[in-house]
Amino acid sequence: MNLRQYEYALAVAEEGSITAAAERLGLAQPSLSQQIGTLEKQIGVRLFTRTQHGMTPTVAGRAFLAEAEVAATASRRAFTAARAAEGDLTGELIIAVYLGLGTRRLPRALGELRRRHPHLQVTIHEEPDPTDMERLARQGTLDMVLVHEIPPGCLFDVHKLGEESYVAVLPEGHPLLEQDAPLVLGDLAGEGWVRYRRSSKLDEYLARLLSDRGLAPRTVGRASQISTAVRLASEGLGVAIAPSSAIPDGFEHLARPLNPALSEPVLAGVRRTPGRAESALLDELKRQDWPRIDGGVDR
Repeated sequence: MNLRQYEYALAVAEEGSITAAAERLGLAQPSLSQQIGTLEKQIGVRLFTRTQHGMTPTVAGRAFLAEAEVAATASRRAFTAARAAEGDLTGELIIAVYLGLGTRRLPRALGELRRRHPHLQVTIHEEPDPTDMERLARQGTLDMVLVHEIPPGCLFDVHKLGEESYVAVLPEGHPLLEQDAPLVLGDLAGEGWVRYRRSSKLDEYLARLLSDRGLAPRTVGRASQISTAVRLASEGLGVAIAPSSAIPDGFEHLARPLNPALSEPVLAGVRRTPGRAESALLDELKRQDWPRIDGGVDR
């Protein structure tokens, strides 16, 4: 077995088919099929179940792929360390981000980093579920997290960047849009609510918020993306609560501040022995205009 075979298996798992993986890797489909077959013979187990819809990892395959990802990441880090020692900031940064955090600021920081270091690559895990986050942290795969609270198992140095405020998003024409004063959550208790997927930290925060205030509004829909929740609210499905910095362009007029103001800290967690790439991104993040608790929609 070799590292290239690991990367082949990871590509098949990510793409869900030999054809798509071969295209991504720049290989002929028969060649990739042969490589996967050879790998399975060497290991002595079936890594994938072959169906008419594609390739699905087996139980043994998932166990293998988890370790293969660690090996592939370690290889990239070794390459990065060698290049960085020669002054060329290159390789791959791997970041996990909670839903809605850094919607504008993280891309800005990464854009500036890219202009300064064009050979640096970035992989972003957006809102991994708690199990995946814990696994990534345990394996040492993550270079940085952008979160409200540092997940268990992450041995990171913590840097507070600012505060993320939350706003209510109302349907077009809603009577409360005419109100200048911030909204009280109780004012929205009788509305249908658009929530987020149950495994997300954002929905966990909202559930805790509502429970603490003795509120149990009716959930009329769930979305996996903040932009989708905002659009659903705008069309009259219900009301939504969203991070102010994540309100999509063109929907700011539907957002209203809350009283009392709701916010959570924005934290950057960086591995305790950071490389030059992690340190450079952290510097760029600290330069961004992170929001304060001001009750307004962040722009």
